[in-house]
Amino acid sequence: MPTSPAPTVPAHVLPHRTPAQLLAVARQGLAEAARTRPDGLRYAAAHLAALRAAAALLAARARPAPTRRNRITSVWVLLSTVAPELDEWAGYFAAGATKRAAAEAGIPRVVSAREADDLLRAAEQFVAVVETALGLAHQPALDGLHRPLRLGGSDATPRPGAAAA
Repeated sequence: MPTSPAPTVPAHVLPHRTPAQLLAVARQGLAEAARTRPDGLRYAAAHLAALRAAAALLAARARPAPTRRNRITSVWVLLSTVAPELDEWAGYFAAGATKRAAAEAGIPRVVSAREADDLLRAAEQFVAVVETALGLAHQPALDGLHRPLRLGGSDATPRPGAAAA
């Protein structure tokens, strides 16, 4: 079965990072959003994480096409073109773009705590969907394993609850 050519998008809108790099930044954005208390900033951080995941998919699946830069094209519109199976996700996040911009601008009470929490959960799901679509499964870090394990030597960190020598 022949494969269809990759959809084209304007060259100037394609990201300059690899899909894996963009997904790593998206995951960092999700972690930042989860730590952020002001509702508007949490909403904005979660939305930006979803944008980065969408950019990762564009970087992986689209090929650049030379065009003039006179038209502004939403990442969500491009996502619907490049990955039609994610059209509902694109519509969902496109609908929240205005609220994200207002939250970033510091407009008070533009989103509720529930809206921010709902968007954060949706962004987490979307990032996971994109990772799966690209075959780049996420491996969550386990608490306490943030640094490389060093065996032996004097700089070994004792385990919590272990008696000091």
